[in-house]
Amino acid sequence: MKVRHIALTAGVILGSMMPAAWAVGPATDEQGHSTVIDIAGHDVPVVKEGLYDRFRSNPPLSVIEEESPDTDLSWFKTLEKTKVNIGFESYSPNFYYENSKVTAIYTADLDRLRELMPDEVLEQVEPLQVWPGRGLVALTAYAYHYCDNDSYNEISLAIVTNKPGDSNLGPISLISQSMSKDFWGYVLKLPVDTELARVRGVVGYNLPKWLTGIQYRENAESLTFEVMDQETGELDFVLETAKLDDVSEEPSLVTNSFTNIDQEGELTYGYAVSRQLSYASSMSDDTVNLTLGDGGFSRYIKSLDLGEMVRYDYVPDFQSALYAPESLASLIKE
Repeated sequence: MKVRHIALTAGVILGSMMPAAWAVGPATDEQGHSTVIDIAGHDVPVVKEGLYDRFRSNPPLSVIEEESPDTDLSWFKTLEKTKVNIGFESYSPNFYYENSKVTAIYTADLDRLRELMPDEVLEQVEPLQVWPGRGLVALTAYAYHYCDNDSYNEISLAIVTNKPGDSNLGPISLISQSMSKDFWGYVLKLPVDTELARVRGVVGYNLPKWLTGIQYRENAESLTFEVMDQETGELDFVLETAKLDDVSEEPSLVTNSFTNIDQEGELTYGYAVSRQLSYASSMSDDTVNLTLGDGGFSRYIKSLDLGEMVRYDYVPDFQSALYAPESLASLIKE
């Protein structure tokens, strides 16, 4: 794992890269065809005649099959959507049909992680301590190529915690979550690059989202995410990760859950089930290169005192179902 703390300039970084295929930015900007819809009192630009404009998170799978005939929809056909009110009318789960992601898990200062969690949340879950004074954070970059919310990119920074209602046994809890493929965390930061994703995430899922530029690039050797500073629009940090060779293509279901507080101040939890279609992992330092700059997100990451990278997950092909948040009390009573 290489974490570099240097000033970044977009021209230098972009000019030094080899030619590659870049994911387009928000489709409304790229195509120039947008319309504005209301979501919980927010005016939100969306792709005109896109999936969300037409179906509001509930497109028939027959439409997906017609518009993307190469997409495997077998798993989604086993899931049932229900209408929900999450501050606005929607459907749960939200479907993500074709996506890529990478995750780098680092050690971080345990006291600092506890400081960043609300007291109400800390009463239910705590950061997992992997050794004295050190917890874990997961930095995940997502490229949602095709989903109910059209397409967008997202960066997640989350503290790895125990499951609510379970004892915090540090490394034992981590091993247990790994074996069950049921991971828990507290999300610290979650920038996205479309207003649709931001509003839905903040209002509907109680997540710390904001709108900023995120560029995704893929070439023969790596996946790269460039994250812009919200205030200045300049390049803040770069996450470059290697494409791994020893890739499994045996479908595997993984659940990622988070605990947080809703608009009324009540404890809630949410979760996404991912069907990983292509994936691999590594503990090699050479697989991840995180270059931090001087923007707000970089300064926040630096405050965590990142240490060793303990795991890198490369998932170039996955599908996901994101469920509406529920009361945490209902989970603990189970």
